Amino acid sequence: MKLHIRGVSKTYSNGVQALKNVTLTIPAGMYGLLGPNGAGKSTLMRMIATLQEPDEGRIRLGDIDVLEQKAEVRKTLGYLPQEFGVYPKVSAEKLLDHFALLKGIAERRARKEVVEALLRQTNLWEVRKQKLGGYSGGMKQRFGVAVALLGNPQLMIVDEPTAGLDPAERVRFLNLLSELGENSVVLLSTHIVEDVSELCTRMAIIDEGEILLEAEPLPAVEELNGKIWGRVISKEDLARLEREHVVISTKLFAGRTVARVYADAAPGPDFEPAEPDLEDVYFSTIAGHLGRRRVQPDPAPAS
Repeated sequence: MKLHIRGVSKTYSNGVQALKNVTLTIPAGMYGLLGPNGAGKSTLMRMIATLQEPDEGRIRLGDIDVLEQKAEVRKTLGYLPQEFGVYPKVSAEKLLDHFALLKGIAERRARKEVVEALLRQTNLWEVRKQKLGGYSGGMKQRFGVAVALLGNPQLMIVDEPTAGLDPAERVRFLNLLSELGENSVVLLSTHIVEDVSELCTRMAIIDEGEILLEAEPLPAVEELNGKIWGRVISKEDLARLEREHVVISTKLFAGRTVARVYADAAPGPDFEPAEPDLEDVYFSTIAGHLGRRRVQPDPAPAS
């Protein structure tokens, strides 16, 4: 099954154009939608999740028209929004049982088996009796995944899932997402480049409502071989460097500023070639040096 998005646009009443003719084909597996805050990611996620209507365009999930057959989409959809509420005085086990009943799992024994399986899958079984108000941020995120997995969805949407998680919780959560991508379409919307680099076999970069680049992460990184250069620079010289060259990012390393520059040849004698990574792809695309093109055709149907 694939998710097909064709010519989707959305302008809000305040005049902000959130999406501009977005067209994507998203196959089974982990797919990253990468962009800065305010790029249009959440608007697109809400449309796919049947919570918002576009001004124009079409969205299909396999044979299902997402905009016209919302009830059919919701039967096979798991959605973990960026922010979601929980009942703090209710245990994870009781609340998940309640959501399972709402999902249509009426038979008590079947519901009990589903709840146990999901709590074990999300590593919450040992704390199933604990009230959700006492959960950490990562535990709440994993509970959100358990809710989203009710009914074995063929499409999972996760919006900024690792924001605010500590490093250990983030690793556990990403491992869980990678398992989900083996059996369904998992759309990961994030501004954290590392999440996409570690998880996704395909990705798109969006900014100001437009898809700037769609690619496989590794080939996109390889295209930058020989074009990324780095040097340590003083803060006083940074402004001059930005005037003279395409500086795509700066970082502090051991108290010093390291600038990375996009150029076809060495920008100067003090620059050294740098091994490109997905952050370089992202920043180069946002800066307009790699964008507005498709580097890969639509993938073959999943077997």
